[in-house]
Amino acid sequence: MDRTTWHELPPAARHAVERHTGPVGWAESAEKGVMAHLACTIGGASGRTFIKGTRIGDASAWVYRTEAQVTRYAPLAPRLLWQVEAGGWLLAGYEFIEGRHPDLSPGSADLAPLVDALTAMSAASWPQAVRKKPLPTRWGSLIAEGRAPHLDGQTLTHTDMSPLNMLATADGIRLVDWALACPAPAWADTAFTVPRLVHAGHTPHEAETIARRVPAYRAAPPAAVSTFAHALYAVWESRERTDPLPHRAALIAAARDWAAHRTVTAA
Repeated sequence: MDRTTWHELPPAARHAVERHTGPVGWAESAEKGVMAHLACTIGGASGRTFIKGTRIGDASAWVYRTEAQVTRYAPLAPRLLWQVEAGGWLLAGYEFIEGRHPDLSPGSADLAPLVDALTAMSAASWPQAVRKKPLPTRWGSLIAEGRAPHLDGQTLTHTDMSPLNMLATADGIRLVDWALACPAPAWADTAFTVPRLVHAGHTPHEAETIARRVPAYRAAPPAAVSTFAHALYAVWESRERTDPLPHRAALIAAARDWAAHRTVTAA
């Protein structure tokens, strides 16, 4: 990502932000975890604000507008504070959340708050005013033939359950970066978390034992979860073929192990 810093923004864009925040005394760009042309924390007399955005003419500008809409409804998300369009830039200011990325490895104290967060997230309905492709449409032909209905749902689902999108705080785990949110089953975010747990060192059986502590996942039809596991593995493999990235190999291996576990479980 070609990242722009706060000080590289046009003066008109910075002045528009400062009408909401007051004078900016310092700015620090995000180094990882956020795929945005501008992603930074700014600070001044009024405190800290997290800002993300892109050029108004960029093809992805709609993603930022939609993310801002979704965030208004998303449980455990940072509050949307304001949006501005100035100097050729679309920028959104979010509540700054103090926290660290959680540890998902076996025995971690962060696993219980993770279950609490997933349980809360499973109860949020998709806002009908926001238009976004549902999960079965997004994954398309990578879902086994005839099984797309298994992934129908109208829950507001984050879909990118990387620990880099989680912040462990004194009040529990919060979720940031809702750009990939879409309508999906109530258990889907928990299912997205299972291969992340495997990647962190759990066996597929151990990861699912944690997942079943979330009521929505525990109630999910086993065939639907198996459809999800195999489709997710296919999706991640497909992305790696078209856009290879170094960190994906271990995640794909975790997804493959989970899909194989679901096949054995169903046998």
